[in-house]
Amino acid sequence: MADEANSKTLESQALDSCPPETLVDGSALVARSLARAGVQHMFGVVGIPVTAVATRAVALGVRFLAFHNEQSAGYAASAYGYLTGRPGVFLTVSGPGCVHGLAGLSNGAANTWPVVMISGSCDQADFGKGDFQELDQMAAVMPFVKHAAKATHVSQIPRLVREVLGFAVAGRPGGCYLDLPADVLHQTIAESEAARVLSEAENPIFQEVEPVGALHIEKAVSLLRNAERPLIVFGKGAAFARAENSLKKLIETTGIPFLPTPMGKGLMPDTHELAATAARSLAIGRCDVVLVVGARLNWLLHFGEPPRWSKDVKFILVDISKEEIDLRKPYLGLVGDARRVLDLINEEIKDDPFCLGRSHPWVEAISKKAKENVTKMEAQLAKDVVPFNFLTPMRIIRDAILAQGSPAPILVSEGANTMDVGRAVLVQNEPRTRLDAGTWGTMGVGLGYCIAAAVASPGRLVVAVEGDSGFGFSAMEVETLVRYQLPVVVIVFNNGGVYGGDRRTPDEVTGPYKEDPAPTSFVPGAAYHTLMEAFGGKGYLVGSPQELKSALAESFSAWKPAVINVIIDPYAGAESGRLQHKN
Repeated sequence: MADEANSKTLESQALDSCPPETLVDGSALVARSLARAGVQHMFGVVGIPVTAVATRAVALGVRFLAFHNEQSAGYAASAYGYLTGRPGVFLTVSGPGCVHGLAGLSNGAANTWPVVMISGSCDQADFGKGDFQELDQMAAVMPFVKHAAKATHVSQIPRLVREVLGFAVAGRPGGCYLDLPADVLHQTIAESEAARVLSEAENPIFQEVEPVGALHIEKAVSLLRNAERPLIVFGKGAAFARAENSLKKLIETTGIPFLPTPMGKGLMPDTHELAATAARSLAIGRCDVVLVVGARLNWLLHFGEPPRWSKDVKFILVDISKEEIDLRKPYLGLVGDARRVLDLINEEIKDDPFCLGRSHPWVEAISKKAKENVTKMEAQLAKDVVPFNFLTPMRIIRDAILAQGSPAPILVSEGANTMDVGRAVLVQNEPRTRLDAGTWGTMGVGLGYCIAAAVASPGRLVVAVEGDSGFGFSAMEVETLVRYQLPVVVIVFNNGGVYGGDRRTPDEVTGPYKEDPAPTSFVPGAAYHTLMEAFGGKGYLVGSPQELKSALAESFSAWKPAVINVIIDPYAGAESGRLQHKN
């Protein structure tokens, strides 16, 4: 018995002398999970309870871009998902931080871009008691996500990280959410247990979209072959699918004119001889068969309905989502990835090719109308109007961007008149080089998109062409540009307000507050360029063609953060841009 007692005592002493196993807390496990999943960049605003998540992610090689506002961080993450094809990840604090982040999450959902919001939340034991920044965040995100998950124990973190990242890109891309309560982030597990749950976490397995049947492909090709006035329309879904080479092959093999949506611009060069952008009304009004690839028949395409489209037009709709095709009820729906479906169409055409040819009446009509409209636009652009209208500075900016050659700068555009005029004047010749207000018409995306573009495409200059109202939503993020020394030039079209100056009639200027500025007015001549200078960036104030040319040449060659404040006639442009009928 004495020997047994001595043995137990020695065993106890041996155990006591062994160093305790290292403990891993929830914050470290989140960081390790993200790094193991291949996340390279994360955007966000740190604070309670997620600061350690960002710090530890950075230590593991994940670049964290710290913002002033979760809204802009979310916009950045959504655009990053679009540009890279990988989920954009952003981090927020609990409660109001989560609510601010909903802007980016919902923007990703509306544009069908893969984005993941990770938010801290209050202690589980204190939920319902009025805890610090308490909110039912799972309920708050539900309208905007494909999938949401909440970790209730630290050991679940690796699996749930893989889950939300996987869901974001599966099928039709979209938003996902991961909720991390403060107590879970503070929980610890042994290093051996952490290693086990990390190694066991796998990407979720999703059911593959069934390949499009050969009969459907044959029918699509037959419709295009026998059409008198065929048209190909493509959007940012085709851009996300990296379908540019397949599109180019189809268009140049068949000679069918094409029309990109705003963010589809660049998949085929705007300057291509078959581009129908400058003859848009003719193209959509008279076509009889339309192949729509990665674009939805929503407000941007007039819902595919008369009077803008012919009542007899036959739509062939290519979309990754069967639900989208069921909603639109096209003449023929092809469910699948845009590039894969186009490859099948090209394969079907290969053995029995057809081509409209330049002398085809439809091609000639499109070409003639496009040249007429371009000639009219160029005549207006040729004039140097001072004080600036929208066209004169836009022409100068267009020429400066084109002079950069390839790789072309990424253009970010927002605003009413600024974005509308820019869409017609600025030229995109390379894929995924245009980011704008998108499907939702979201204002305030500009600086977030700029930061995303700069880190997603480090070999490209980023040029933002913004209205002063759009710029104002996220203007403080110019400090973020300076802090990370990102090659972003922000050009602000400063016309003194939303749509411009005070456009009220005398009858509308009445009431006890008639001396107040108009609801659409800002401070005239605001010195936006000095905001950039306050943080150490370069600011320019321009009001003439030569001043603008000089500022563009200097800032483009410097590849440093800059703001060019372009003073515009406050009465140039129109209220609500091209959407006056909705205001």
